[in-house]
Amino acid sequence: MSEDLARRLLEVSEIHGDFVLSSGKGSDVYFDKFRFLADPTLLDELAGAVAALVPPEATHLASPEGAATLLLAAVGLRTDLPMAVVRKEPKGYGTLSQLEGHAPEGARTALVEDVSTTGHQTLAAAEVLEAAGAKIVAVILAIDRGGARALRDAGYRVETIASV
Repeated sequence: MSEDLARRLLEVSEIHGDFVLSSGKGSDVYFDKFRFLADPTLLDELAGAVAALVPPEATHLASPEGAATLLLAAVGLRTDLPMAVVRKEPKGYGTLSQLEGHAPEGARTALVEDVSTTGHQTLAAAEVLEAAGAKIVAVILAIDRGGARALRDAGYRVETIASV
């Protein structure tokens, strides 16, 4: 992992003000993931760094729904691994599925997330994947804002690109 990449991710995404985080807590610092996910050059470099952290035993990739799917797709193009997206709630039409894409029973999955503050969304996605019979072989966070601790406490192998 490049310390320079970590520094640039934090620099480009860090904004100051009065924010409410997804956890409901207030903060004077916010990391706007779209500032790096929407920059093709930075996204490509980040995807390469994340792909390098995907364990060799991984057969699939996944992410929670939302902005992390941009990173998931970029990493998928780098690794050529099939991908799945975990919805927050089951879809209300069609297949009624909460798990979209490729996550068959027995899949050894690397779970990719953009920014993690509490680990809650990532843990919820891991539970859905595991209920479908997948095994989480690693969780990879672009920016760890504290969520890695909860993920490790839950027994997951966690890799990070940048930590605050």
